[in-house]
Amino acid sequence: MKTTDGVTAADLAEQRFFSGVPEPHLAALGAVAEAVDFPAGHRFFDEGEPAQRFWLLRSGKVALDLQVPGRGAVVVETLPASAVLGWSWLFPPHRWRFGAVALEPVTAFAFDGPGVRELCAADPGLGRDLALRFGAVMGDRLEATRVRMLDLYAHPEELR
Repeated sequence: MKTTDGVTAADLAEQRFFSGVPEPHLAALGAVAEAVDFPAGHRFFDEGEPAQRFWLLRSGKVALDLQVPGRGAVVVETLPASAVLGWSWLFPPHRWRFGAVALEPVTAFAFDGPGVRELCAADPGLGRDLALRFGAVMGDRLEATRVRMLDLYAHPEELR
């Protein structure tokens, strides 16, 4: 991983995920973020490991995978640039529920999970806003996982 300069409110304002977030909140979030680069094949995390960060992908693609008994790691979704990677940092027990690997070189903003949780505790407005945004991300991920699991476990006659 290569780290570059700090992250500003203006940097975050350009990201779709943060659309409509007030500038003071963006500035606070930028203070607990850094710009990072990862090579293809970089493993961000494995299912069950402690979750202490999240990333906003600026370029590249990341595969989310799930360990399926008898099948190993199964890709359940591929995240494009502008997607958020990671929501497990927000909710106890702060353990990853999926795994993630870079399919190609990735640039991202990396956020310190405990730092963001502290910001949310200090500013309930920011906490509510982020909870709603991450709730939408979780809903999308769970739906993608459900569809992928149906594909994997459906009997051929059920697909007709």
